[in-house]
Amino acid sequence: MAEYIWSPKRELIEQANVTRLMRKLGYVVPADKPDKAAEEARSFVRRSQKHIGWFWQEALADLGLAWSKPYSRVLDTSRGHAWADWFIGGETNIAINCVDRWAESGPLAGDQGAADRTAYPQTVALIAETEDGQVRSFTFGQLNENVCRVANALKACGVQRGDCVACYMPMVAEVVFAMLATQKIGAIFVPIFSGYAPPAVRERLEDADVKVLFTADGSMRRGQPFSIKEAADEAVKGLACVKHVIVYERLRGASHGSPQASAKGNPDREDPPHEISLPSCPMLAGRDYWWSELVGRQLPACPTESMPALAPALMIYTSGTTGKPKGTVHTHAGCLAQMSKELAYNFDVRRGDIFWWFSDIGWMMGPWEIIGCFFHGVTLVVFEGAPNFPNPDRVWEMVERHRVTHLGISPTAVRMLIRAGNEWADKHPMPTLRMLGSTGEPWDPESYMWFFEHIGKGRCPIINISGGTDIVGCFLAPLPIMPLKAASLQSPGLGMDIDVFNEEGKPVIDEVGYLVCKQPAPSMTRSLWKNDAKYLETYWSKFPEVWNHGDWAKVDKEGDWFLFGRADDTLKIAGRRVGPGEIEAALIEHPAVSEAAAIGVPDKIKGQDVVCFVVLHRGRGYEESENLRKELIEQVVAALGKVDRPKNVLFVDDLPKTRSAKILRRLIQKKHLGEQNLGDLSSVANPDALEAVAKAR
Repeated sequence: MAEYIWSPKRELIEQANVTRLMRKLGYVVPADKPDKAAEEARSFVRRSQKHIGWFWQEALADLGLAWSKPYSRVLDTSRGHAWADWFIGGETNIAINCVDRWAESGPLAGDQGAADRTAYPQTVALIAETEDGQVRSFTFGQLNENVCRVANALKACGVQRGDCVACYMPMVAEVVFAMLATQKIGAIFVPIFSGYAPPAVRERLEDADVKVLFTADGSMRRGQPFSIKEAADEAVKGLACVKHVIVYERLRGASHGSPQASAKGNPDREDPPHEISLPSCPMLAGRDYWWSELVGRQLPACPTESMPALAPALMIYTSGTTGKPKGTVHTHAGCLAQMSKELAYNFDVRRGDIFWWFSDIGWMMGPWEIIGCFFHGVTLVVFEGAPNFPNPDRVWEMVERHRVTHLGISPTAVRMLIRAGNEWADKHPMPTLRMLGSTGEPWDPESYMWFFEHIGKGRCPIINISGGTDIVGCFLAPLPIMPLKAASLQSPGLGMDIDVFNEEGKPVIDEVGYLVCKQPAPSMTRSLWKNDAKYLETYWSKFPEVWNHGDWAKVDKEGDWFLFGRADDTLKIAGRRVGPGEIEAALIEHPAVSEAAAIGVPDKIKGQDVVCFVVLHRGRGYEESENLRKELIEQVVAALGKVDRPKNVLFVDDLPKTRSAKILRRLIQKKHLGEQNLGDLSSVANPDALEAVAKAR
């Protein structure tokens, strides 16, 4: 039985947001008796799982979610769990709750109405730092003005309610303005990972029928400028749906020949030093606009659209095992409910806190932290650069300099930073840190304890959360008033009726099985974009009326939860999910490749790395060679980006398949890794191919 490594102190239990809610609902939470407090918390979690309608109504009243039109009923499951309707008849908007409410003085809506907003327009909302050290701060008043200017710019480009607006940019302040402005006018925000290659960007733009694309002239990578606009141009070339491209001058400032915008909260920046050669940034007349010119001339006021609770606000693409990325669709009310709940009760944010999750806007943690922080009036830090540039202590130094209270980072990033040596972390006491966060992949115990001891200094709990893009939130999330075991996820999220099922659909304890959710949650994707059938197949087909999340999980006899990776073939590279089908499709585009299979292999830094197996077109005159191997690796990079670069490409004469011609990736993985127990091989149509995998060159 694993032992607890951290327990909450009396002060934390007494002041925690979840304690406030529990006491309001009649629970006795003794701050001086941590064991009893934890017992009460577990009881509360179980009740919230069983009575989800009751929980969400009480939680949102406690949090003060603002409605432009109140809902009449919390939940309607008459069409089945897959098509559950939430907050019937209600209307709201992410911008009402995250921007508008802080722009003026006065009391807050909801149960926290006693709180005073008098100082909020002058309170810092956003701190944005670039890799080359530029730091800009924006108050909540300036946040509102910038969001309104961008919203008016989108309207000038013809964007209407329900249109899709995409963002392919580095993690700068303008990303925040773009997202909230899109949602403010009732359009749907589509974030795209800034490291994607043009073909991957284009596929998402075309599928979403994106009308306007936000991008940047470029960004910095390890001290060198590089172009983003060139990749964006290639992605949108000939794409009829994209009417306009708005280009933020990340590298140029005002040097393109037009004056820099003088909007409040956007102080003048110095142009890059003359010795730095800027990448080209061609602009297409009638389609492309400089941010400073288009946004800068707009008025700093714009009305917010009142949107139905279930109106789409955010679409994030996630990869599966079949190649084509899936568009998960999330609503105004669903995002607000889930994200505000998690930051309040799991991360215990309070006004005056400074929150930083090291993330790209294309990962769900980007929108998650923006909406969650601004809902609570908490200061958010965003950062463009690498975590170890120019020195291995860049993150720890920034935590101290910005007085960060909450730091979130992936296990992959932590493992990379460990390699620099303990001294880089130990020289930074980071006294303002209260909580650590992590997500994206399972922890190994050694790295988890390093993070706890050297970064958290043994005093900060690691709120290790797990969920996914498809729920823009967490199925598993520790509560800060309960003790923690190393590498544990501790507890189900409040209101999330999760369980572990075996293959027969029966709950199991102390046994690895499928992570499932037995009742709906407000942030679950509203089908998949243009694909109801795929939605039902992906999440609802394995167990009747039960969401199958596709993760391996275990809950021990004490009720603590642990994860063991994906149950399907999807790869997790540095905490980011990528479908093997996307990698395979890139390989098959090469004329030498007849078939391909991509698998994940363990990697000490990234958690997983990619190894590809390819069958060559012998009839076309192609033969195995080191040059061809390198060429195929670069083929994947060109299609998907450097982040998905395969560790190796191995040549085989055949790939093991089922009798229905499906490639057996899981079996390939086991054979490649030398596992002896391959399971039932009766479905393998060509068992000789397994030996070819073992001998792959």
